Amino acid sequence: MRYISCSVIAILFTTAVHWNFAGADEGDFDIAVVIMSQPNSYHESKAQRMRQNLQHQAALYNTSLSLVLLTHEQWPDTTGAWTVFPIIPILADLFDGTNTIILFCDDDLTVNLSYLSRKLKDIDLNKELFLGRALVDREATIIHHFAFHENPSGFSYPDFAAGFMISTSLLRRLAKRLKENSLSVDFTIDFQHELALFIWDKGSGVRLTDVDYLCGFTTKADGCATRQLRKSPDCSLLTSDSDIFFAVKTCQKFHKDRIPVLKASWGKDVKEIEYFSDAEDGSIPTVVLGIPNTERGHCAKFMAILNYVYQRLGANNYRWIVITDDDTLMSISRLKKLLSCYDPNTVVVLGERYGYGVAKGYGYDYITLGGGMALSEAALRMLIDSNSCHCAAADSPDDMTFGLCLKHLKIPVTHSPLFHQARPVDYADGYLSNQESVSFHRHWMIDPIMVYRQWLVDEQTTQADDQKSIRSQKDHSINDHLGHKEL
Repeated sequence: MRYISCSVIAILFTTAVHWNFAGADEGDFDIAVVIMSQPNSYHESKAQRMRQNLQHQAALYNTSLSLVLLTHEQWPDTTGAWTVFPIIPILADLFDGTNTIILFCDDDLTVNLSYLSRKLKDIDLNKELFLGRALVDREATIIHHFAFHENPSGFSYPDFAAGFMISTSLLRRLAKRLKENSLSVDFTIDFQHELALFIWDKGSGVRLTDVDYLCGFTTKADGCATRQLRKSPDCSLLTSDSDIFFAVKTCQKFHKDRIPVLKASWGKDVKEIEYFSDAEDGSIPTVVLGIPNTERGHCAKFMAILNYVYQRLGANNYRWIVITDDDTLMSISRLKKLLSCYDPNTVVVLGERYGYGVAKGYGYDYITLGGGMALSEAALRMLIDSNSCHCAAADSPDDMTFGLCLKHLKIPVTHSPLFHQARPVDYADGYLSNQESVSFHRHWMIDPIMVYRQWLVDEQTTQADDQKSIRSQKDHSINDHLGHKEL
């Protein structure tokens, strides 16, 4: 199906709906699906297959499916469509006068449309409804700005891996609020939590209703209208070790505590890795690029690393460049599995996506670097050859400056929920149970080796291998890391 402009679709769809519902019973309703797709060949293909599957189900079981919209097709120039906020007024106009409930989901979700329709028949869809698989925080967390710190589990938000649903009656009220009052939030970190806060509206709005038929990862289809079939991508063979160059950002004051942890964990699983510091240390060893350390930002160091790796591309066969912090914890086997889904000959910038100003329809996306970032060889060449990425100051935020550069070059950020800027304890249990995580970040108030073993080591990795690697770091004591203040 060829997609045309939103205004034309609105005219056609409104006309069709008025015809369909002439004389219809009050209980009749339509389901619409908004797939939060991404402008990348891998994700485009998945989203298109999902749309075709939904349309096939609708025809086969005579289920009312009004529209399936792919955000990268429908709103390619709408900044921040992935946050949902900028497209709420558009969707409210599009479905005005209809009894439609909208499912928002990513391109990994499997939907049983017939079962979903049967479950919704028991609900009054004329009401303001916000339905999803509820997540709650175990403790106040930085990724949610320490909201509800007195009772973190008292507020629930939807698990995007299961999809969530909003009725048109609620959508209309949200659109009215957005038109009358601008959003107060500048940074988008976890859109599902931020959207739930907006809908709740400090207690005067609607709370999420937890429904058990919107499921996360599960191997059982019974009772699930939506579910994830796998915890990680299933593409081709693993990316080769020699195809990936790892660049670790560090500084002298962390040589003795963070680097031993890295080498005792995921560092032992990589072939090509260098440590970029402000001081020479032959025991690591480090690479010194002549950039003094800064207390924050690190933009000059980041750009110097990109240029350093670029100069080495001709003499090496690097297809991917992965940049991490010295307190990033990572699963190399899962990373290689993930990278195999993407073509390094195309421009790919992959990691955990944050946004500045994007929920308001302006601003830019960026990769938060604590969880690690992967650049394809093609992306690095384009970035450096453009000569358009520069730091306003040495201590400018490296991730945000890089995000501005990507927007200038019209390079999309590709999001993967498998990368994490924070520690496992900062995420809801239900959220992490859907996935095989690729990375976490920070050693603060945790035992990083234990976290690595629990969350990032695959089952086939034996405990004996871990112990052998850890013993090789004789000068390292895990207790040195407990309670250590972060940079």
